[in-house]
Amino acid sequence: MASESRHDILFEPVRIGPKTTPNRFFGVPHCNGAGSQRPGAQAAFRAMKAEGGWGVVCVEYCAISPESDDTPHISVRLWDEGDVVNLRHTTDSVHRHGALAGIQLWYGGGHAPVRESLAIARGPSQLPSETAYQNYCHECDEDDIAELIEMYVIAAKRSEQAGFDYVEIIGSDSALPTQFLQPMYNKRSDRWGGSLENRARFWLETMAAVKRAVGDRVAVGTRIAIDNLLGPAGLELEEGLRFVELITREGVCDLWNIKISYFMEWGNDAGPSRFFKAGYQTWAAKAVKDVVNVPVVGVNRMTSPDDMARIIGAGEADLIGAARPSIADPFLPKKIQEGRTDDIRECIGCNICVSQFNQEAPLICTQNATAMEEYRRGWHPEKFEAAPAPCSVLVVGAGPAGLECARVLGERGYEVHLREAEDEIGGHIRDVMRYPGLAEWGRLVSYRQAQIDKLPAVALHTGVGKMTADDVLAYGADKIVIAVGAHWATDGLNAVDFGAIAGADAALPQFCTPEQIMRGKAVGERVVVIDGDGYFTGVAMAEMMADQGKQVSVVTQFNEVAPFCELTLEGPNLQRLLHEKNIACYPLHWIERIAIDNTVKLSLAYAYRDGYQIELPPQTGQAPRRLGTEVSELECDTVILCTARKSNRALFTELKTRKSEWAANQIRAVYHVGDCHTPRFMQLSIFEGHRLAREFEAKNPQLPLPFIREQPIWGEATSPTPNGRN
Repeated sequence: MASESRHDILFEPVRIGPKTTPNRFFGVPHCNGAGSQRPGAQAAFRAMKAEGGWGVVCVEYCAISPESDDTPHISVRLWDEGDVVNLRHTTDSVHRHGALAGIQLWYGGGHAPVRESLAIARGPSQLPSETAYQNYCHECDEDDIAELIEMYVIAAKRSEQAGFDYVEIIGSDSALPTQFLQPMYNKRSDRWGGSLENRARFWLETMAAVKRAVGDRVAVGTRIAIDNLLGPAGLELEEGLRFVELITREGVCDLWNIKISYFMEWGNDAGPSRFFKAGYQTWAAKAVKDVVNVPVVGVNRMTSPDDMARIIGAGEADLIGAARPSIADPFLPKKIQEGRTDDIRECIGCNICVSQFNQEAPLICTQNATAMEEYRRGWHPEKFEAAPAPCSVLVVGAGPAGLECARVLGERGYEVHLREAEDEIGGHIRDVMRYPGLAEWGRLVSYRQAQIDKLPAVALHTGVGKMTADDVLAYGADKIVIAVGAHWATDGLNAVDFGAIAGADAALPQFCTPEQIMRGKAVGERVVVIDGDGYFTGVAMAEMMADQGKQVSVVTQFNEVAPFCELTLEGPNLQRLLHEKNIACYPLHWIERIAIDNTVKLSLAYAYRDGYQIELPPQTGQAPRRLGTEVSELECDTVILCTARKSNRALFTELKTRKSEWAANQIRAVYHVGDCHTPRFMQLSIFEGHRLAREFEAKNPQLPLPFIREQPIWGEATSPTPNGRN
């Protein structure tokens, strides 16, 4: 099939300085946890996007100097020739598929933590950083500024040497150019501070120097947050556009990459779907496009080709910028070009990919289990190794893990029978997609449903009721995969004391689990949510109850409600939501016991009520601290237990105990995946279902096969080799 004519505009080439893109799909810089230190993973991940049709593929932000060391976060680096060699592998891999390769040059100034290099960063004014403890920069003099500009030039030359076609000076996310541009960072009174022209001087002269050095051979652009959403305290749209006009008049920028917000709240840019829908940044790119004469990239977490074509056709951007959609589906452009838009694996905006960066770990994706597995496991998102000896497989449970396992087994040629007890597939995702703001998470189900419908080898049966061990044994399949999920503990099982909460019992009318809430169990007017989970469920329950007019409180052992959502960039807006909806929060507290009289009474204990002094050596049989006994009382009508989940393991356990009956029923093996194996993040459950299906012929596919680890080997040469040392 060919692309529909209304999408043809997306496949027009675009001139960017001395380079021309093959189409309008621009894979913007984003982190993946590989940096320059894992060249195989970096190259394979970026090359997959190029193979999938992205016309420009950028690596992540690149530290141009040890002074811009962002450790513990993982970035690309161009500190020496070793980095050039490693990144050359990425550009070669991208070029093989006809795409342009881009890099983003970053100097963090006062925000660079320099935890590895131990260098001293420089910046416009000596101020404490809002992003790193005890972090200050050295205030630049004229010589420092000249040296900083030269650092960018050296990095640009190394970028060209490494094979990059596009070099981007990042000023957004509170990087050094913005630190000069914004009065909140720039307190200078010399020619580098004060007026807009003075504050813009560093950014302008850096762009001009890089353009002179490489601009006749390499495209030179910049990324700016055109409005950092701080109001008069920061950069507002009007002044941002004046800055853009100033740079445009000088003719030193081949491309503008536009975003909004600033680093401390970059969740307003990489907006989670809970708060931001596709297209919400269109106004920013259009505002810049109206005043420049070079291409403009707009980022919007776009997954709809109709929306993309409309934006280009309306003159609101020249290139469709994407990070998360290109992770969820590296082949998004090619699927549009081939008229297979129903095969697009759309980003759900959960930001689990971002959470990995915030935890200094390799990227993962809820929708795309192959992300960052291209090199180390050899996985391709669209290609599957045919099963050498296909057999019949019964997959019990059509939740996230079961759906993914059945899909991949079907792609590989296995005869799959996917059986779901309920009338609808999706497992607990059917509930999650009904939580406030999380409707897009339903794409986890709809994508897999659409793919399974196209696989003749997969037979889906819904509404069959819960299968028993007898049902499974008698079914006639050669291999069995159990994927029947987990449930919320009904007794308040938790990670505070690793036991139940005294008095908690979801069989009583005063207590509910999230599943019971979603099934319509009655709730009183005063509600306490006990959030021992720390992710989206507890806060979603609280918001749902508040929206129903209930008086809501949340008790959690963590420092704040839903702390994991800080990692997914939902945290600041969630805290605002809790405040705005008058949801009372009790962080650093836990429930000692619950009593029921006319009302429900919860005894709250402060997490650190015990004495701070320790008796050493401790006496046997005695606590080493003074034991606190203080409690406060909280009354309510209903308690919602979001404390811990428990695997539905009864079916798998019984099948294992009846292993002696397998042979008589022609059963070769029984496996379990997803939450019924171990409750985890849903993307890890999906990954496990995918991995098991990929490695189904292994001796024991329940255990992962070894993967490639990129690590230095002792005794081999290092890069660089100062003073001849290895």
